[in-house]
Amino acid sequence: MSGDPPAAGGGLNGGGSGNPAPPAATPLVVPSQRLRLNPNKDHKPESYEDLQLDFSPSVFSSLERYLPPSMLGVSRDDKVKFMRDILLKYLPHGERTRAQRHREYRQKIISNYQPLHREIYTMHPTSFFVPSFIKAISQNTEESFKSIMSEPCPGVFTFEMLQPRFCQLVLAEVEHFESWVNDVKFRIMRPNTMNKYGAVLDDFGLETMLDKLMEGFIRPMSKVFFPEVGGSTLDSHHGFVVEYGKDRDVDLGFHVDDSEVTLNVCLGKQFSGGELYFRGTRCDKHVNTGTQPEEIFDYSHVPGRAVLHLGRHRHGARATTSGHRINLLLWCRSSVFREMKKYQKDFSSWCGECSREKKERQRASIAATKSVDSFPLFFFRKKNYSCLQGRGVDFLNKGER
Repeated sequence: MSGDPPAAGGGLNGGGSGNPAPPAATPLVVPSQRLRLNPNKDHKPESYEDLQLDFSPSVFSSLERYLPPSMLGVSRDDKVKFMRDILLKYLPHGERTRAQRHREYRQKIISNYQPLHREIYTMHPTSFFVPSFIKAISQNTEESFKSIMSEPCPGVFTFEMLQPRFCQLVLAEVEHFESWVNDVKFRIMRPNTMNKYGAVLDDFGLETMLDKLMEGFIRPMSKVFFPEVGGSTLDSHHGFVVEYGKDRDVDLGFHVDDSEVTLNVCLGKQFSGGELYFRGTRCDKHVNTGTQPEEIFDYSHVPGRAVLHLGRHRHGARATTSGHRINLLLWCRSSVFREMKKYQKDFSSWCGECSREKKERQRASIAATKSVDSFPLFFFRKKNYSCLQGRGVDFLNKGER
């Protein structure tokens, strides 16, 4: 696979879909009513668990800390309306209709499907995670996280995470679910439009457990390592497994994820090939720009070992040449960051190309200053001033002419 992205017309996409969404009516938000840039840490958000909402109740609780001061004292219903209008700007009408159908689909599954291993539906850290991971999370410091992590490429973190038995239980549960789907002749919804095999874990009851995984284990690390993309405000997720090998997906094309932070953990089984290849982080504007040599990195999967990276870190999966590989993915999202991103133009804190452009502007500015400073003093005589106009020395005062 070349290190460069596809040419125009075959570019990257966030969720595997190449079709643009239809335009949507955008609710007006008065500029003074924009979200705060920083959370109100002293404010205790209300609970929204008892409401039937378009989005997860945890999204509203998280977003409430970022409400403008004028909104904090209004009724819960008014807060919901305000936050819902913001969130709906990212979900056109057609998408909302599909989301409603998906909720009905999910409820039908959960009402009829009988889990095989109920113990994985409730968070049990000591049964799920290796001791080193639990210790690092419990200490909750940058030093404790770094003690279990490797960073083989800037912005790509790897660490031991899942116990072998938990991996086996998840694999067995997925197989059981897929068998049930076939038996009842029920359509299975795939994780995204790029993967033809796999299953959405949230669809058959694992949403609550994965929410706790994101909130209690991924968000603390993301707060430290990915603050520039809302790592501390992750408030929703999309959890799924993907399957590669014979009679499954073979590889995965070059793309970015529809997430702020992505957790990718290999569950097994026996396989060869299937390496992840990373090619640098990019904002929407630069997603199809070329790859720099220092951005090229390939990673080989190991069962139980996790990879944590920005969703905007361009990547793909090479062919799984033998065996059967299954990975668990958790796309973690921040509604706060997605709102704030609308008002930003420069993403040099995380986009490789924005950063290079900024450095180039700074280099050019310094070079221009040095060029002016290097002119001999006799060039500044009045008779030579006309030849210098437009070359960065128009700031000279009359006494220097």
